[in-house]
Amino acid sequence: MTMLFIAPTFAQSQTAMNMKAYSDYKKADAELNGVYQKILKSYFRETTFIKKFRNAQRLWIQLRDAELAAKYPNSGTYGSVAPMCESIYLETLTRDRIKFLNLWVTGIEEGEVCLGSVKMKS
Repeated sequence: MTMLFIAPTFAQSQTAMNMKAYSDYKKADAELNGVYQKILKSYFRETTFIKKFRNAQRLWIQLRDAELAAKYPNSGTYGSVAPMCESIYLETLTRDRIKFLNLWVTGIEEGEVCLGSVKMKS
């Protein structure tokens, strides 16, 4: 019996690549929102923290958008790859934020003197 191996095809249209990059960014954004909600739920008794945390997240969104605008200041001049590139950059910034916020979810090791509002690990 002869087996025929057919290599996968990776050729895609730019539109498909733009859509995939945007979908990946939206998945990261949904993950970020999940982490954000976990923090709000876990720290709900810490009203001062929650107020300041919400403000920090609003400001981070403004920073994220400003960084995107700075990286791609003339979005119409980058051609058909622009939507893909912008989505990839947004996903990267969002994944970095997820890593940062997960500290409030996972906690800090006992003995850390500068934990601030972050709870110690259980």
